[in-house]
Amino acid sequence: MYREHILDHYKHPRNFGVLKPAAVDHEANNPLCGDQIRLTFNVNDKDEISDVKFTGRGCAISQASASLLTSRVKGKPLSEIKAIDRDQVVQMLGIPISPVRLKCALLSLAVLREGIEIYEKKLPPPG
Repeated sequence: MYREHILDHYKHPRNFGVLKPAAVDHEANNPLCGDQIRLTFNVNDKDEISDVKFTGRGCAISQASASLLTSRVKGKPLSEIKAIDRDQVVQMLGIPISPVRLKCALLSLAVLREGIEIYEKKLPPPG
């Protein structure tokens, strides 16, 4: 049913924890299934995510997706991260995702995108 790497990321999540201090601390949940993801991250002066951590609870797909996504975005510029789409997240998981489980798989991406929006709204205007 699940591929080995999904179970590995679920049982041994990468980047698990909370950054303190963090430039962004944002969380969301999927009320349909109870999945919850909290992301904390910092951004360096090159506009890259310098460090990222997550906590959460839920199914193997939601938690593995958060582990995989945080591993992928660490050290990457926000402009590149904002281009990550649902197909790329599904591809990282490496298994077919049913429409019902798609919200589980994409919860961490939604939290990340919202967190970046929050971060960018806090920045002073250019000039």
